[in-house]
Amino acid sequence: MRSEVLLADLVEMTQDILTRTEKFLDLSEEALNFKQDKDKWSALECLKHLNICGAFYIAEIRNSIQKSKRSGETQFRSGWFGNFFAKSMLPDEKMKKVKTFKSMNPVNSKLDKSVLEEFRNQQNSLLELLDQAKGASLTANKTGIYVSKWIRIRLGDSFRVVIYHNLRHIIQAERAIRKTN
Repeated sequence: MRSEVLLADLVEMTQDILTRTEKFLDLSEEALNFKQDKDKWSALECLKHLNICGAFYIAEIRNSIQKSKRSGETQFRSGWFGNFFAKSMLPDEKMKKVKTFKSMNPVNSKLDKSVLEEFRNQQNSLLELLDQAKGASLTANKTGIYVSKWIRIRLGDSFRVVIYHNLRHIIQAERAIRKTN
């Protein structure tokens, strides 16, 4: 895939995610904390989960770009594991429930709209990093993943994992909000 096309697609997805979450600002904290049942996440719990994940991955991506010794290439080649991991994050009609790590699970947290602000700030950071990534190799530069410090994936795959994961949970948050109506 052409690197510029990948980055443009990821920018567009991130901007869409920001637009979708802007609508959450008009809702009450009660609506944003509504849970259909105790095993489901509220909209704010979805965003809190994304904030926890985002804090890790944004730091990894930023570090990878700053330490980059290779300039950007025209073609991005996804790694086998990175591609598998990224595709597993893509939302689909059936969206299988995935067990999350306890350290990333915000269930039953007391949350307010500051979670939304943190999420928006992270999305703006991602947009800046996507712009900076134009000058770095998306294939040669790597980042760690949350589940193991020993596994590293390509920078382009890291962006895909984070942004697809964000989209997956924004859809989940929107579903939680629809249940309040």
